[in-house]
Amino acid sequence: MNLGVVVSEFNSEITQRMLIEAKEYAKSLGINVEYVCYSPGAFDMPLIVRELLRKDNIHAVVTLGAIVKGETKHDEVIAFILAKQLSELSLEYGKPVALGVSGPGMSWEQGLARASEYARRAVDAALKAYTSLGKLRAGNRECSREVK
Repeated sequence: MNLGVVVSEFNSEITQRMLIEAKEYAKSLGINVEYVCYSPGAFDMPLIVRELLRKDNIHAVVTLGAIVKGETKHDEVIAFILAKQLSELSLEYGKPVALGVSGPGMSWEQGLARASEYARRAVDAALKAYTSLGKLRAGNRECSREVK
């Protein structure tokens, strides 16, 4: 399985931890991280995700970001729009796009504490969805990945 990863540069202290964890976890699962691409922020990810999904050698995309709560509801707007656009891209291209973006409503400290967990969960979600899709497309009626 070849994976594309899109990482937000905003809140980079958190997102770089996420990237390190995602790459190490993917490697432990035998997943090849073919591309690592950076976006200025979470809001900017969909365009880069789209380009990765267009590539024949990319089977799934993982997004990594941290949307931290500020003084307004801007974090909620970004998170809602991002989740909607990523799910639409996944459907359009028929490939998994895993949402490894923490927030909204999250403090900086919560973002740091959740970095590893969100990265691992996103990689795992991409793998599980890719595996299920492969089984379904092969005609299997049982499409889940066996739990270790």
